Parts: sequence; structure tokens; C-alpha cells
Amino acid sequence: MQLRALLFDKDGTFLDFAKTWDAATGSVINTLAEGDGVLAERLAEIVHYDLEARVLLPTSPFIASSVGELIPLWAEALGRPGDASFEQILRDLFHDATLNAATPIGEPAAVFATLQQAGYRLGVVTNDSERGARSQCERLGLVSWFDAIFGYDSGHGRKPEAGQIRAFLDQFGFQPGEAAMIGDTLHDLHAARAAGVVAIGVESGFMSAEQLAPEADYIISDISKLSDLLQKMN
Repeated sequence: MQLRALLFDKDGTFLDFAKTWDAATGSVINTLAEGDGVLAERLAEIVHYDLEARVLLPTSPFIASSVGELIPLWAEALGRPGDASFEQILRDLFHDATLNAATPIGEPAAVFATLQQAGYRLGVVTNDSERGARSQCERLGLVSWFDAIFGYDSGHGRKPEAGQIRAFLDQFGFQPGEAAMIGDTLHDLHAARAAGVVAIGVESGFMSAEQLAPEADYIISDISKLSDLLQKMN
């Protein structure tokens, strides 16, 4: 069965994770800590963030997770309820902090234009919020290339579950064998496996080909190599 739909993770796949999220995470931590150094260290420890270097460490669970998963952890550290109010505060803080920092990997617009002209339907499946993903794509002039953008809060679950991928397939009438999921983490590849679509790993995030290989059908260095791979596959 020939591929007709391509679903992309966002951070680490077509947006530079470090440039987009490192400084933003530090900014949110400082805002929440309100000058309390001990509290800032506690919040940083939860997400494996180096306050001095202002970077998320490769071991950070935040790399493949979502703001939603931070809510109970940071709420407990702050001694406040992890309720809808706190969730909205975190979502707003991260939205504002990452929007101006959003940095593409290479020239994704050119990649997406080529793929769309070749007849592929394109989507974004991310563990970021839908609002955040859409705003970042709009800022970088990428949103028009996508037929749908699903975040962790779009009502279809989050990776490594298959719900977001299945929602895209159902919305546009594709069979699993007609779609591929492209991403830089095992969450992306596990979601692909769970949905029954082709799993394509990219090395543009924190994981190497060796780390991705056990769960990937194919591995490329970055999405600029995707068109060549698809021609070989088809």
C-alpha cells in the first residue's frame, strides 16, 4: 500500500527543541519560583533542567512528555493544587515563552512544499498543546502546509498512545498502511507502532540512530532526507 499521509512530531523533528525550549523552561521556572532559589532548584530538578547552563538535560522527561504531565509534579513542589487554574497558568507561561524562541530545523517550509506537491496530506502530532503548536507554526509560516494539528489537549490522548494518529486517519479516511509517523523520540515511534503506521525516526533531536533503531522502520538524519526515502519506499 502506497503512503498518502505523513504525520510529523514537532519539537526535535522540524523545530529545534533546544533553541525553542531551553531558555523558555528557565524563564517559566524563574517566574514560578518568584526569586526563591531553593524552589527554583526543586522545579528544575523535576524536569532535569540545568539552571546555570539554562538547558534541559538529555535525560529530561519533558523532552518527550507534555506540560500536562508537569502539572501535578510542579504543583506539589509549589504547594498548590494541580487544578485547571494552575494548568492554564503553565500553558500560558510556556506558550508565551516558546513563541518568540521557536526555531526551525533547516528549511521545513521547502520540505513540506515538496511533499504537498507530491500529493501527500500532512499533519502535526505533538505532545505540546495544540494552541502552542499552531502558534509556533503560524509564526514560522508553516501552518498552511498542515491539514490538521493535534496536541496533547486536542481530545485524542498523547503519544505514545495512538489516539492522535488514529484521529487523523479517521478524519481524512486513510488506512494505517497509507500513513507514516515521523519523529525524534521513542514516544513517536511507539505511537506509530500502536496505530499500525510506518515509523520513521529522525536524528535531529536528542536520540541517535542506534537508540531509535529498535522501534523504527526507517531512520533518516532529518526531514530534508524524507523525500528521497519516500521515493525509494514507493
